Amino acid sequence: MEGPSKSLLDAKSQVTNQIIDFLWKLGMAVSSNNCRSFKYPYVAVMLKLADYLGQVKNKSFEMTIPQFQNLYRQFKEITAIIETL
Repeated sequence: MEGPSKSLLDAKSQVTNQIIDFLWKLGMAVSSNNCRSFKYPYVAVMLKLADYLGQVKNKSFEMTIPQFQNLYRQFKEITAIIETL
């Protein structure tokens, strides 16, 4: 295999992070500097990841409720696939 496809495959094989911990919490933004009545529900996620050398890093981000529900469905699908191996 030559060209960009080969380098893309090599890059994918280098991704070896492992999820050590997955924390989440439901929040509600009620106001901001620009908007007095916000009422925006969100999910704050914090991942603890270990790379192939064992170095642990924390990554955090926020998601809308539908995004979090989609992530949950994807994790369920991944679990089902792993259980068949």
